[in-house]
Amino acid sequence: MVYKSQNEAFLADCAQRGIAEQDCNLIDKLINDFKSVNFGWLAMVLVAFLISNFNRSMKWLILLRPLGYRPRFINAFLAILVGYFANLGLPRMGEVVRAGIVAKYEKVPAEKVLGTIVVDRVVDLVLMALAFGLVLIFEYDKIAYYLSELSATDKESSGPGLLVILGILFSVLLILGFIFRKRLMKTALYEKIYKLFFGFYEGLMTVRKLDTPGWFIFHSVSIWVLYFLMTWFGFLSFGPTTNLSISAALTVFAFGTLGMVIPSPGGMGTFHAMVIAALTLFYGIQGDDAFSAANIIFFTISIGSNVLMGLLSLLLLPIVNRDYEPTHQ
Repeated sequence: MVYKSQNEAFLADCAQRGIAEQDCNLIDKLINDFKSVNFGWLAMVLVAFLISNFNRSMKWLILLRPLGYRPRFINAFLAILVGYFANLGLPRMGEVVRAGIVAKYEKVPAEKVLGTIVVDRVVDLVLMALAFGLVLIFEYDKIAYYLSELSATDKESSGPGLLVILGILFSVLLILGFIFRKRLMKTALYEKIYKLFFGFYEGLMTVRKLDTPGWFIFHSVSIWVLYFLMTWFGFLSFGPTTNLSISAALTVFAFGTLGMVIPSPGGMGTFHAMVIAALTLFYGIQGDDAFSAANIIFFTISIGSNVLMGLLSLLLLPIVNRDYEPTHQ
């Protein structure tokens, strides 16, 4: 657990400095660090977050247009904010919730909406890889050292055995499905699954029919530039990280993003671990200060944006859609 390991290190540091354990509390330090931040920069984090979601909403509408649907911007924007809020409860639940909201208020088949969201996330993965590529260019020496440390760590895993078992089970299911395919194709369940996957496929194929590909690329890149700025603004708000370079912010941003991708409620724990690792290993930030920096960024986004904006969006959705009837051309 991130907190446990950082607290133990903090107590050990206090002991070396002759500070009594009862006077050495990591939570108290975190609270004091929050009080010391420049709230102007944290406000900029929230502004960047909202603008990034404006871009994501516009990008999503571009993906939906080739399907013949033109949802209102406000519904797409609020659905995305609610989706981030849902991710705090269950990893990746936000995508399903986001699709469900637009399907409900805009009368768009949910499976088609999900297909466009998958395209959205695939583009995100490409841009995340690009961010790591930039990190390798600007901070190659630090990354090479980190990877060498990882390769030197002994790891034991039963993964290959599990993969073999899963592969065998999957093969058996494929063979049985092929043998009984004619019977299966006559069932109501097959028709529902076929309809679901066909709609999902249609959603995926929208990327080939974009009417404004230039704007799609612009919004896609803008989202990730703003995500990076959120990290940098967070650094500028906190004393121990305020003098770090832009390339340092890019490195920590890339590692923090990887922590958000790893399945966990809203990136809780995994984001902290990756940010702390990058700050301490690459840039010599003390573990307790790195812990505070990770929490300042995380809670500004999670509480200030995801929770408050998500709850507000939940309240606004039925209000803005009162008496609204979608019309699709």
